[in-house]
Amino acid sequence: EATVIQKKWFHLFVGCACVWVWANAVPIGRAHEGHDHPEPVAIEAAEQFAPSVLPDRIVLTWSADPARTQDVTWRTSTDVTRAFAEFAVAEGGPYFTKHTLRVDATTNEFPSDLGTAHYHRVHLAGLTSDTKYVYRVGDGVNWSEWFHFSTASDKPKPFSFIYFGDAQNDIRSHWSRVVREAHADAPRAAFMLHAGDLVNSPKYDAEWGQWFGAGGWINAMIPSIATPGNHEYRTETDQPAALTPYWKTVFSFPKNGPEGFDQTAYYLDYQGVRIISLNSNEKLAEQVQWLQTTLSQNKNRWTILTFHHPVFSSAKGRDNADLRATWKPVIDKYHVDIVLQGHDHSYARTGYSVPDNVGSGLNLHDGDTVYVVSVSGPKMYQVDQQDFMKRSASGVQLYQVIHVDHNELKYEARLATGELYDGFTLHKDQSGNNKLEEQVPATPVIDAHQAE
Repeated sequence: EATVIQKKWFHLFVGCACVWVWANAVPIGRAHEGHDHPEPVAIEAAEQFAPSVLPDRIVLTWSADPARTQDVTWRTSTDVTRAFAEFAVAEGGPYFTKHTLRVDATTNEFPSDLGTAHYHRVHLAGLTSDTKYVYRVGDGVNWSEWFHFSTASDKPKPFSFIYFGDAQNDIRSHWSRVVREAHADAPRAAFMLHAGDLVNSPKYDAEWGQWFGAGGWINAMIPSIATPGNHEYRTETDQPAALTPYWKTVFSFPKNGPEGFDQTAYYLDYQGVRIISLNSNEKLAEQVQWLQTTLSQNKNRWTILTFHHPVFSSAKGRDNADLRATWKPVIDKYHVDIVLQGHDHSYARTGYSVPDNVGSGLNLHDGDTVYVVSVSGPKMYQVDQQDFMKRSASGVQLYQVIHVDHNELKYEARLATGELYDGFTLHKDQSGNNKLEEQVPATPVIDAHQAE
């Protein structure tokens, strides 16, 4: 036992220590007076986003049948000249490593404003449908961790996916929480669909670094489907706009679109749903015949169309009349179920009664396509409220989770904090006709836009 003297010394020591801490405490936000504390210095982009021999920017995409194939793309420094992927059917324990297969990657040198890197790609083919796999990528010594991916079923089967409008600005600081909240809501999502403007200035490597950093390991577990926005097109003062070279370097999308629209206009079939991407940035009329063929030959129960510029604009002062005149007749003719768009940095969703021409008429008709415009990043525009909007919002970031289950397509739009903001369900009968059931929550319309 401690003696009385030891106890007195202990209490005296503690008391002195407390007095010293209290005397030296400084309120938050005030520097220590009389001491030299250098101001923090921002890390340089070239250092923050520098590649190394360890794989980063790992992303899953599809260039072919999601039931039988999987594409993986990643980045390293130029020190890595040969790269591989190893994969196996996933097991509950660690012994799958005894059954792994190794595939050589194709490697491409890619110069950027921050230096040159190597991007690597593998196309895994001959996979078994409706199966979970485990994989890693590396140079044979420096490996990523093991990730999972799952192949699609080759038959219609219920699934969910996540849809994002523009991320674009302040991606690392503001978009990250949206992606992670969406994943928390739909951790078993089959894929993430991005409706364009993933970044703001596509020629800057730091912006792509932020986009990949925000998605992180989620990109390596859940495949991405993306359609290009106007901000994926670089513009130089003396040259026409052109698709950023990052697009076909970091992603691997199908090459089944119209000539001249490689990996920007394409389609994929996933468990009874045909997902079609159109390129709304250029040559709209040149995509019409291909779209008609792709829709007329579609044997899937559901059809989802995505492109960047809205058919029905949600923001003030915007109207894509040429796009509406060129594409909407085809959408109407083939009864596309839902169109997912971005661009207007606000939220709006139609019902089934929409105008033929927002800008110059109110010729209403009963359609059977739902049009959505959404935004997931922090750049905000004011909504131009119109009668055809069943739900709208400005000044908020959202993500959407869409569930497909045979004869039902259930749509949920949620705020960045996870609260349900909008919802509906499409019920498809045996003849292929839809009934729209509105499920808008009993919460006020949000108009939180603040002028810059």
